Amino acid sequence: MTTTAATTRTSSRTTNLVLATWTFAITFWAWNIIGPLGTRYAEDLDLSSTQKSLLVAIPVLVGALGRIPVGALTDRYGGRLMLGVLSLASIVPVLLVAYAGNQGSYELLLVFGFVLGIAGTTFAAGVPFVNAWFEPSRRGFATGVFGAGMGGTALSSFFTPRFVEKWGYTTAHVIVAVALAVTGIVVLVVMRDAPAWKRSTQSVLPKLAAALKLPVTWQMSFLYAVTFGGFVAFSTYLPTYLKDVYGFDLAGAGTRTAGFAIAAVVARPIGGTLSDRLHPKPIVLVSLGAVAALALVIATQPQPEVPAGAVFVAMAFFLGLGTGGVFAWVALRTPAERVGSVSGIVGAAGGLGGFFPPLVMGATYDEVDHTYTVGLVLLSATALVAFLYVLLRLRKEAPARTS
Repeated sequence: MTTTAATTRTSSRTTNLVLATWTFAITFWAWNIIGPLGTRYAEDLDLSSTQKSLLVAIPVLVGALGRIPVGALTDRYGGRLMLGVLSLASIVPVLLVAYAGNQGSYELLLVFGFVLGIAGTTFAAGVPFVNAWFEPSRRGFATGVFGAGMGGTALSSFFTPRFVEKWGYTTAHVIVAVALAVTGIVVLVVMRDAPAWKRSTQSVLPKLAAALKLPVTWQMSFLYAVTFGGFVAFSTYLPTYLKDVYGFDLAGAGTRTAGFAIAAVVARPIGGTLSDRLHPKPIVLVSLGAVAALALVIATQPQPEVPAGAVFVAMAFFLGLGTGGVFAWVALRTPAERVGSVSGIVGAAGGLGGFFPPLVMGATYDEVDHTYTVGLVLLSATALVAFLYVLLRLRKEAPARTS
């Protein structure tokens, strides 16, 4: 009887982990649906580099800030309900973005792109959801696998331009909207919150205030802003970068951006699993050190395909490794009743970390030499500061909870 119960629980948590990861992936596709078409918008609307970077970055803003209340609401209502509702809610802005694009209105694209950020908040609902399904020694693995859903950016980068070419601009957006609808319904019908999960009755604002008092919240927010923020910035802006620097067309840039995202997706669960076995600190240190070095290599504009491709894939891998390590650290040190709130705040910091770099890249782009050297040097310096902070200030603390 005990064996049967254990088998049932294992099957249930696997099913829920897979569903949560897919939900994260499809909503991330929606969240990033503007980025792969950034060069198309720039050409059709005659946008400057600054306007183009703002358009690509704007969905990241709401996707970042929205994670704070979503994380706290997940503590109260559960991951199943929040993931289902957010999937369905993301349908509207996807279709509105299609409408704005058809109207040829940059202003409407900014407004609806802002609302599109809703799709980027599912991360804060998914982390506490999968966290509750796994014992402490496996939570780095669980959050790492769930975090692989950020591969939705790869799906978007690869398929969105091809859908537009094959079936048209509007149909491409409708396909994503239908996928969101099916996902939302399946989540609400099939998914279940973990038996160990307990509904929080505390009001949202006090929960957020309590989470902000924890040192782990601020420490991990900084690290996640560098690692996940770096991934988001690259995955949203890379199509533009590849066109400006290397002259790739829309589909070619999308394919290479998809490869970048896949490398990060593969690395994230590796980072989580290694953090379970070793500790998150050495994993995060390796990630940050590599990112600091690779940003300088990218700034030299290595030749395509092999040198440049290898460097970009390595950058993605180490960013993904770092995101897995940081959230394993969150799971290790955060009290169980605060996981949703802390995850929301840390996730928001990661999103904001992805919002500003595209703006910096657009503002510092050298149109004469077609280079982004200043932005890449700033990324290297930021990663180096984070590396020194982890090395000198953060210890291998014992877990904050045993539940």
